[in-house]
Amino acid sequence: MPHERTVVVTGFGPFGEHRVNASWAAVQEMSKLDLPDNLSLIQLEIPVEYKAVDKLVPFIWEKYKPDLVIHIGVSGIASELTLEQQGHNNGYDKLDVTQMVPKTPVCKENGPDCILSQINMSSVCEDINSSNCNVKAVVSYCAGRYLCGYAYYTSLHHNPSCSAFIHVPPLNEPYSAHQLALGIREALLSMLKQINPNDS
Repeated sequence: MPHERTVVVTGFGPFGEHRVNASWAAVQEMSKLDLPDNLSLIQLEIPVEYKAVDKLVPFIWEKYKPDLVIHIGVSGIASELTLEQQGHNNGYDKLDVTQMVPKTPVCKENGPDCILSQINMSSVCEDINSSNCNVKAVVSYCAGRYLCGYAYYTSLHHNPSCSAFIHVPPLNEPYSAHQLALGIREALLSMLKQINPNDS
């Protein structure tokens, strides 16, 4: 019997011109796809609020004890799946949807300036681009200094061995939510190959 693996995939709620956030639309589509029988997929929407990230991201790790967490966010400048290799601690001074910022412009007081995911995103990128999902991927080293980067750093600070972030382009620029979900599935399967299941 294969070890059951729990994967949490999050998308963000609406903000600014993104009245329908492509990230959450894509995450919702994932439940319609074929996934391994031993995979428990948990999909969660995170409001575009610093306080929500501060509360929900630690909750995810504590409640679900996931084998992998993939945060998905939308980027207005992306035209393919953008696999983020690292998160940054500083520079979070842009207002969220409630017109709030963190008390200090950092994710974690006294945390390192940058945390690299131990998942090799270049390898994941190759797997996506060589698959038949027809969605292209690239690797990035800057997840931005807004809620995307904030959530990613928060997860990396908790566990860098199995935390990931993927930026998706806006819907139909050029991919539909279903197409984005197919690409995210390929990323998920590739990432799991790098993570040893915890059989304890």
